[in-house]
Amino acid sequence: MIRRIDVAERRARLAVRQRHVAAARTDDVVAIADGLVALHSSDPVSVYLSAAARMVRPDLTTLEAALYDERTLLRHHAMRRTLWVFGHAAARTAHHAATVKIAAVQRRQLLTMLEAGGVARPAEWFADAAVQVGELLAASGPLTAREVGATLPGIALPVPVGSGTFATTQAAHTRVLLVLGFQGRVLRARPTGSWINGQYRWASADAWFPDGFDADGADQRGHAAELARRWLRVFGPGLATDLQWWAGWTVATTKRALADVGAVAVEVDEGTGHVLPDDVDPVGPVEPSAVLLPGLDPSTMGWKNRAFHLDPGHVPVMFDRNGNGGPAVWVDGRIAGGWTQRKDGTIAVRMLTDVGVEATAEIEARAHALEALLGPVRFTTRFPAPFQSELA
Repeated sequence: MIRRIDVAERRARLAVRQRHVAAARTDDVVAIADGLVALHSSDPVSVYLSAAARMVRPDLTTLEAALYDERTLLRHHAMRRTLWVFGHAAARTAHHAATVKIAAVQRRQLLTMLEAGGVARPAEWFADAAVQVGELLAASGPLTAREVGATLPGIALPVPVGSGTFATTQAAHTRVLLVLGFQGRVLRARPTGSWINGQYRWASADAWFPDGFDADGADQRGHAAELARRWLRVFGPGLATDLQWWAGWTVATTKRALADVGAVAVEVDEGTGHVLPDDVDPVGPVEPSAVLLPGLDPSTMGWKNRAFHLDPGHVPVMFDRNGNGGPAVWVDGRIAGGWTQRKDGTIAVRMLTDVGVEATAEIEARAHALEALLGPVRFTTRFPAPFQSELA
């Protein structure tokens, strides 16, 4: 008989595996990233606050050291063309399971822009530009896009971008850097400002990631299976449509990856879910938990079908029109409210449901702890949820 996993068990699995409960927290930021498959980095603030919320002793400098000094974590575009922060093994898996195909599309788009900009042999031009950028970064270390363009003016020619009322031009070298990033030949290094800044310097991948993206081989099917395995371990049970959406795959790729890992079908409220073969046994009740997670946190963005942890009536409050989840208050494996930082540095909370006295006290304590962690830093959510303007 197919086993049923109810909402309570799904929330218990989420709270433990995604380190909402105190007993599951750790100060190992690589373990935190790996344990969530990856951290969303479209908003640089999300990376730091997602990690800090899962640490025993929250410390923003620990993540910064892992990204830029120890280089045990790296930023890379992958699933759904999103920017993520990965551990090394997960980065290789995601690169071959998702990024390689995206990189091919990005390269074709660049060649089309170059041709429209008057470049006679765009493929040759790009190949030469890539060599120049690689040699420059290898010799000079991390540089901003502006510095690359100033040093290599020959590849900074304007190319057309967009069409109609959105038509404009862009310096070609910025697109070259973007494509090389997708290809895994350059990486985003330390930002030009503080940790909340999303303008990064570029570094040679050979220098920052010497083992490279091909250290585990380039078997796309094998890496797709590994990515599905990592996702199921953290987010299972999940529907095939959840995995397909999260990974940015086709139906065929998703179906094959689930088959390759031997995924077991289980029944959930939304239909047929999947878990790993060694993850079928029931999970019992877990300790209470209350955490404040930032916008685009993996817990919020891990599924397409979120009814088990978010009341459908609250989606318009917590998500913008493009499907970006805002800063959320999680209680016992479900979204119970949202939060934002005000201009004076205080953390303002809006609850969507009554969570009881003890959870409310824990949320208040978490809010004060976050205020202390941020100190004088003020940030705005890059993709704010509708409720945040009311709290600001």
